Amino acid sequence: MNEMATNAAGQPILLRERRGHVGIVAMNRPEARNAMSPDLAEALVLAWEEQEADDDIWVHIITGVGTRAFCAGADLKLMAVRNAASPADDPAGPVIHSFGGIGPAISKPVIAAVNGFALGGGCELCLACDLVVMEEHAEMGLPEVLRGVVAGAGGLERLPRRIPPAIALEAILTGTPFSASRAYELGLVNRVVPTGSGLDAAVELAEAICQASPLAVRYSRAVARASFSLGETAAKGEALDLRKKWRSSEDFKEGPRAFAEKRSPEWSGR
Repeated sequence: MNEMATNAAGQPILLRERRGHVGIVAMNRPEARNAMSPDLAEALVLAWEEQEADDDIWVHIITGVGTRAFCAGADLKLMAVRNAASPADDPAGPVIHSFGGIGPAISKPVIAAVNGFALGGGCELCLACDLVVMEEHAEMGLPEVLRGVVAGAGGLERLPRRIPPAIALEAILTGTPFSASRAYELGLVNRVVPTGSGLDAAVELAEAICQASPLAVRYSRAVARASFSLGETAAKGEALDLRKKWRSSEDFKEGPRAFAEKRSPEWSGR
């Protein structure tokens, strides 16, 4: 992360914390509703790379600082300035399109702790995560059409596959956000919790995942996600390849051994 990248208060634009095997990153631009700037996007990409390389981190969590917004999407003020300066150039740059770099390179579960508005790219960021915990006052949606912009970080592709297509299309075409209760009703989020408790609830969920073998979790996640995107047949091929790796791991031996010895398993992640 660029050490000079700070928010309006002179603080780092990305805060990081570890709780046991859980790595937490928090977008820290509350004065801009945690809108995604190129510096913030780059900082997130680097954070994920470091946490992926850390064998002691088994689950990722992403959240935003403050109670107003998780992430309000791309920084439209910055986009307007860049468009005025050079309208032919891509105003966001290549790294911002990932909205935090949650893509194929991520192998560990990612939980979004939504502490406020998750709009535009913020909604797309949630849709890229594996699990979502949402505070009861928060909202989620794709309002890009209301600003003359087209959602370009996966929202148009993912939302119709996550909820009934007609409902997804209405949300996309009108820009109307979902309340937390409606998002839960539609299956967009896993849990709705009181305001101010989103991160703790996400950590609780992450710790439940950490009770299992981190390798088994990663392999199971890979097969499930392949099923979402490629279909059942392709996912079976993915499962066969991963099963070979899993059967040669220490965790594969430890699980049955711990069961036979009537004790809790001691996972190594190897």
